[in-house]
Amino acid sequence: MVAIKAHQAAAFLKSPDAKLSSFLFYGADPGMVSERARLLAKSLVARDDPPGEIIRIGDSDLEQDPDRLIIELQTMPMFGGRQAVRVAASRRITALALKPVIEGNTPPASFLIVEAANLKPTDALRKLFEKSPSSAAIACFADNARDLGGLIDDIVRAAGLDITRDARTLLISKLGADHALSRGEIEKLTLYALGTKTIEVADVDAVVGDASELATDRIILAAAAGNSAMAVRECDRSIASGTSAQLIILSALRHFQRLHKARTAMDAGRSIDDVMRSMRPPIHFKQKDAFTAQARSWSAAKLTQALTRINEISKAARLSAALEAILAERLLLELARLAKAGGRGQ
Repeated sequence: MVAIKAHQAAAFLKSPDAKLSSFLFYGADPGMVSERARLLAKSLVARDDPPGEIIRIGDSDLEQDPDRLIIELQTMPMFGGRQAVRVAASRRITALALKPVIEGNTPPASFLIVEAANLKPTDALRKLFEKSPSSAAIACFADNARDLGGLIDDIVRAAGLDITRDARTLLISKLGADHALSRGEIEKLTLYALGTKTIEVADVDAVVGDASELATDRIILAAAAGNSAMAVRECDRSIASGTSAQLIILSALRHFQRLHKARTAMDAGRSIDDVMRSMRPPIHFKQKDAFTAQARSWSAAKLTQALTRINEISKAARLSAALEAILAERLLLELARLAKAGGRGQ
């Protein structure tokens, strides 16, 4: 049984057992799942001289050629080293589809790396990898302070910089909702600090956003755009990584209050450009296009309806903390339905 717990993952990836040929990365942090899968694939193909190659196969490839995955895994490269095949769990990449590869009498000619969302211990895909002696299932969950400290030190050191203790502590407090977001914020900080020797608190304050807030805003933007699947998926991931469901509901209230303010100003004759310039605090530049589109598509009447429902669910969540996650998901679905029904409708 090869089941790698979250706190063991970093050490395991530095020196994976040479007997292993198939790897499953799963967890509530999609950024970490993707990054660890990428790094492992890179290190595996580099074992040979010349190195092998990394191949990505998705559902669209299998729609055209259902046997593509099995063929790639069984094919021994004529030139170069052993290749790594990366896939994501999907309606075609399932435990049933992978069982012949994982439980076969001989290991595949290529390495298999599968990326998945959070899986319960009873999930068939997770059980398949954990029970196979030639496979490993690696858990990927939100970084804790120690993980984030190590990530910061690695990136800052690679950039040829130092960081003060206070700046490092502040930076850790702003990260953690998503591994990929955290890495992006740290790398952005090092670019900002190029030309100096040491990253100070002022540098962190100047350029680093709160990754938890960015992740939460992504949930609300998806719901307000009518994308219920993305909103619920990101909500589940965010709550699993430690974000409060109450925070998600509060973020929805804040977002729709700002949309209502913008829509009311537009109905009074102001242009959208003028409205956007006057918003305080300013809309984050990454969200500006989405917010503008939503301010145009939602009517004041629909926004009032949405705000009424948000307030009702917010009250219910405060009175029943055990149900707050369910209530947050229900709210996102209702907001998405309102958006799809036509925000400009009465």
